[in-house]
Amino acid sequence: MNRYQLKFSITEEIAGLMIREYLLEHAQLSNRLLIRAKQDNGAILVNGIKKTVRYVLQEGDELQVIFPPETISPYLKREHIPLDIVYEDDDILVVNKPANMSTMPSRTHPSGSLANGILHYYYEENIPYTIHVVTRLDTDTSGLVLVAKHQYSHSFLSSMQQHNKIERKYRAIVHGVVNEADGLIDKPIGRHPDSIIERMVRADGQTARTFYAVDKIINELTYLHVRLETGRTHQIRVHFASIGHPLVGDTLYGGTREKISRQALHCSEISLIHPITKKPLHIQAELPADMMF
Repeated sequence: MNRYQLKFSITEEIAGLMIREYLLEHAQLSNRLLIRAKQDNGAILVNGIKKTVRYVLQEGDELQVIFPPETISPYLKREHIPLDIVYEDDDILVVNKPANMSTMPSRTHPSGSLANGILHYYYEENIPYTIHVVTRLDTDTSGLVLVAKHQYSHSFLSSMQQHNKIERKYRAIVHGVVNEADGLIDKPIGRHPDSIIERMVRADGQTARTFYAVDKIINELTYLHVRLETGRTHQIRVHFASIGHPLVGDTLYGGTREKISRQALHCSEISLIHPITKKPLHIQAELPADMMF
């Protein structure tokens, strides 16, 4: 496998910082990835010479960080699965995932996932990395999934995700008439005591904030634009069920399947700062056919 590497030209503004300080605070490497670059068949070079992370950078230095080869898990198998690639460059991949497909394989369902299909795509295109999914979706939720192609991109985007700096917007259809034109559901979410899958609003749960705006109301169904400030498991589903408006098709949280055979939820937009160019990037996906009713 080829090894991914970063190169930085040290300017007057950066001079005087130790390599460790610069990489963690300015290049936004995670501490784990920095350790890998130092110890696990990686390398940190200044002007072509190996240096420790305590080296103090000088103006005009050329800093090079070489990451170790990536290892593909033996449990992740390549499968020829058609992919709807909405955006791709050397550093990230955004795929429009269909409903009824898991994002990652599991012990009980080791095949048929989006990750299995992406790995096959990487193999065909000679992309020398493993799968780094940044934003997952439930099996029955359709829409945009952000994938980092390499270790550095994953480190940067994971940090952005943890600090709620990757914005995802959804389209949802719920039962009943939502009277407010827009609003915020601010209720903590935690595990349901009687289920390993189900979540619920509970006082000791994690902070969860969901913003919404009504698009239209047809036949006692409300079509919504939804934006997450936090990303808790089943957040949109739990929050709307908690205010008496479960998602259409979401039988786990009180919806019915007369109109659609899965929860009517689609990740329609992702906005982020690109890990390499540091420029804003906005990606959209159309509503799937099974939610056009």
